Amino acid sequence: MKKGLIITQKFGVLTAAFIHLTAFETVSSDKLNEANPLKMAFHTKNILIMDISFKSIILFGSIILTGLSAGLFYAWSVSVIPGTKGVADLTYLKTMQSINRAILNPAFFLVFFGSIVLLSISSIYEFHTNKWVFTLMLAASITYLIGTVGITALGNVPLNDQLEVLKIAETRADKISEFRKYYESNWNRLHLIRTVFAVLSFLLAVLALFIQTKKI
Repeated sequence: MKKGLIITQKFGVLTAAFIHLTAFETVSSDKLNEANPLKMAFHTKNILIMDISFKSIILFGSIILTGLSAGLFYAWSVSVIPGTKGVADLTYLKTMQSINRAILNPAFFLVFFGSIVLLSISSIYEFHTNKWVFTLMLAASITYLIGTVGITALGNVPLNDQLEVLKIAETRADKISEFRKYYESNWNRLHLIRTVFAVLSFLLAVLALFIQTKKI
């Protein structure tokens, strides 16, 4: 009887210990479940910050490159064009030939083509997030693509190709003068158009940045 009582007491102690351990595990599990949403929220917040940062980098990059492109064209309009108007025909054509060759370099390509690439990526990124920013960036992309890249590719470049194949040293003076008038008038007109579109694209991108900043 006494032995049975001892066994019963030991069983009771073991049962109590098991219940206590189970309760501890339940509390620990509850605490862990309470901590998980915080961890998940923190992880989600980090992903969101990374996403916002990447979008901001693309947007800022598109504005910088487009601004550099517009600035290059504007600077040309107010410096090179007025400066070359007073030079002799032969000097003008030789100078333009040299410039057209020199400008085909990685730095120019990065600014000129990088602008449309980043403008397009930025507009795609804003498609599901901010309709106004998306609309402005899309407008900036189309403006730059048609008004700057398109005019350059279909207008200025063909004129430059015509100048490149011209054998200046073997051409008569009257032909040189005639070609200079044809080339200069058309090239400058097309350059003015692409400059206006580049500046407009830059302003649209800046406006998009302003709206996005106001929303944050």
